[in-house]
Amino acid sequence: MAAKKSNKEAGKESAERSVRGMDNADQKELEQRAAQLRAAVENYRTLQHEKDESPISPEALDSLKRELAELEEAHPELRTKDSPTQHVSGGVLPELKKTKHAVPQWSLNDAFTKEDIIAFDERVRKALGVGGTGGADKGAPSAKGDASEPRYAAELKIDGLHIVLTYENGELVRAATRGDGKIGEDVTHAIRTIKNVPQILTRPVDLICEGEVYMTRSGLVKLNKERAKESLPLFANPRNAAAGSIRQLDPRIAAARPIFMFLYDIDALSDGSEKEKEKGNQGKTSSTLEWPQTQSEELALLAELGLPTNPHTLHNTTLEQVFSLWEKWQGKARDKEDYQIDGVVLKLESREGQEKLGYTGKAPRFAIAFKFPAEQVTTVLEDISLNVGRTGVVTPVAHLRPVSVAGTTVARATLHNEDFIKEKDIRIGDTVILQKAGDIIPEIVQVLPEFRTGKEKKWKFPTHSALCGGDGRIERVPGMAAHRCAVRGSFSEQLGKLIHFAGKHALDIDGMGEKTMQLLMEKNLVGEFDDLFDLTRDELLALPGFKDKSVDNLLSAIEAAKKPTLDRLLVGLSILHVGEETALLLAQKFGTIEKLSQAKEEEIANIKGIGEVVARSVRAWFSDEQNTQMLERLLSHLTVQHAEAEVTDGPLARKTVVVTGTLENFSREEAEEAVRKAGGAVAGSVSKNTSFVVAGENAGSKRAKAEELGVEIIDEGEFQRRLKK
Repeated sequence: MAAKKSNKEAGKESAERSVRGMDNADQKELEQRAAQLRAAVENYRTLQHEKDESPISPEALDSLKRELAELEEAHPELRTKDSPTQHVSGGVLPELKKTKHAVPQWSLNDAFTKEDIIAFDERVRKALGVGGTGGADKGAPSAKGDASEPRYAAELKIDGLHIVLTYENGELVRAATRGDGKIGEDVTHAIRTIKNVPQILTRPVDLICEGEVYMTRSGLVKLNKERAKESLPLFANPRNAAAGSIRQLDPRIAAARPIFMFLYDIDALSDGSEKEKEKGNQGKTSSTLEWPQTQSEELALLAELGLPTNPHTLHNTTLEQVFSLWEKWQGKARDKEDYQIDGVVLKLESREGQEKLGYTGKAPRFAIAFKFPAEQVTTVLEDISLNVGRTGVVTPVAHLRPVSVAGTTVARATLHNEDFIKEKDIRIGDTVILQKAGDIIPEIVQVLPEFRTGKEKKWKFPTHSALCGGDGRIERVPGMAAHRCAVRGSFSEQLGKLIHFAGKHALDIDGMGEKTMQLLMEKNLVGEFDDLFDLTRDELLALPGFKDKSVDNLLSAIEAAKKPTLDRLLVGLSILHVGEETALLLAQKFGTIEKLSQAKEEEIANIKGIGEVVARSVRAWFSDEQNTQMLERLLSHLTVQHAEAEVTDGPLARKTVVVTGTLENFSREEAEEAVRKAGGAVAGSVSKNTSFVVAGENAGSKRAKAEELGVEIIDEGEFQRRLKK
């Protein structure tokens, strides 16, 4: 459970996070950074809200907005009147008719952590004059309510286009975009085509209400397939697709697409007996028709009038329940819905309390958007170092200003190779977009050159490194983008090989992680693969931190690893270019490691899916005397299981499948094995040749790529059904 913090403490920590890495910056540098952030956020928001374009992901834009807000919080003198943090984003297209909102429209402030929500709760308590301290451990209020405790409503945050509907005497007369909060675009012609938006309400009331128009995720896949056939640009996400459809002059475009709407707020309400009068400065209005007194009553009234509302809401709730809802919808529940969800909206339940708290210049004080952990964020690349991998390949590594992405703090990311750095023009000091999804290694996907100051440094691959051992020379591999140590067998390289050999994709020795392996190497107990099987109980007990139980467990895991399948053994040997799929093809073709070791290069190259480069690498590995001597020693410990013959027929024959995310009934390896047994092929990345993607919990970037390319996405249940066909 998160520790309780005061609003002041939370704000201080938030500000400190934002300026981390800029501790030594002078006032001029801070002003320059703030100006760059203001310009970038304004530009990207304009492209997103007015042109339905997304040069960067919504998550990356959120990251920039957050940095700006935190920088202004730490240095109030940097806050300007025209800062994006001070006004509602959006504008109107010249082609569409402008309409003035009868009730001002607002946007929500964002929260990203539980501490942010606890701080929000404390601000609410302070404004309401409620004593005590908020926090996740507060008990649930009584059914009648407790005046001393704020009560909250929690609703899913739908990632769509904000629309305001106006009904007069129960009939839809106008639909408008939010625009800048005062002036929006009249899109009535398009909204009338949405099937779940009623033209006539169940009661003849005057009503102004807000909601979100969205396109279904399955609809986006189908739409992008059609656009790809016509060589039209693909929509990056459902939100852009929905907005692009609604803001067309021709209503037939919206009518032909799977677009729907959820309503969640009432701005004005009247039974038509008298003119509406604005109440206070909050913007909500009233007349003789009795207003709902809580957010739950408000949603109930919208539903009673025939308007669509989202069923997944919590009311009269504690912060602990809010956190549970937030965590639930990050996972499996989120993937089951056919619309994009990017967080949970927290609102004060009481309308009286809402009116008391009121609004800032751009957002309500009684509500906040609790965003899901982002898989893309922005940060600063502070340095580049080198890492030597298990095959001797030298990889550049980015050292980043620490940032939270996908729920974990990241300070390093792979830069792949020299060509990758040159292609993206990555420089030390750049502001970059970092991506991490699930257990994928973090990587830099984009540079934001508008943040450059002229102090950034281009990086050149060094010719020598102490990591390589010997004379330290680094050479580029002929015909490849990779660099490699000229003298092989350094400590770093061998450590990487041993960790990989014991890893879950190879021999899967439980308990033999990086720290243990490094300790074994430092104590000269292990240097080659076969040494792992010569370890004794006494040797392990002599190591720091090892007790009877941990030693027994490790020895049992080593014993269990003595019967690997041929493909897993081949993966573990760290043969260049031989990954899981290639190893399986080799194992299925040759059956035993003895036959593979004697195979000619042409035989290997002729296997479908392998080719000359892999064949040359495999032949070179088995031609190396050191490798064959080590392999002979290793095989004296192992009983290698023959690989099953390749399945060429079955329910998934001729299908290429990508498995991503966490599945309930399969591990990733088990799901991929099930695909192969059903006659299908497994791919590690999504392309236009992918037949379908099996998406589990936290599917991440592969799911997004499938949506972009129009590749079919199925859940675990459908996957199991297809396996049984």
